[in-house]
Amino acid sequence: MNLIIAIIQDKDSNRLSSELVKANFRATKLASTGGFLRAGNTTFLIGVDDIQVDAVLSVIRNSCKVREQLVTPVTPMSGTTDSYLPLPVEVQVGGATVFVLPVDRFEHY
Repeated sequence: MNLIIAIIQDKDSNRLSSELVKANFRATKLASTGGFLRAGNTTFLIGVDDIQVDAVLSVIRNSCKVREQLVTPVTPMSGTTDSYLPLPVEVQVGGATVFVLPVDRFEHY
């Protein structure tokens, strides 16, 4: 048994949830926030047998797309802000960060 932890952008959350249901995988969704962009994410917790890991990873890969987004850096907290003019920076967002962890014991009540 494995626990798959998938952290994805909120924009992909509904699509991934629907695709997991279609593929007959159960998941728990948790609201989370990214540290770099301070944007909303969704963390999925998915418990599957060893032979199902690749199928779940395929669903995640096909549901979560990388995209470009303009982000304005946060104003510095120290020093003067008179000469600081934040310019938007293009960054890649989306996709998925996935961890696959072995589970020693699983119980369902």
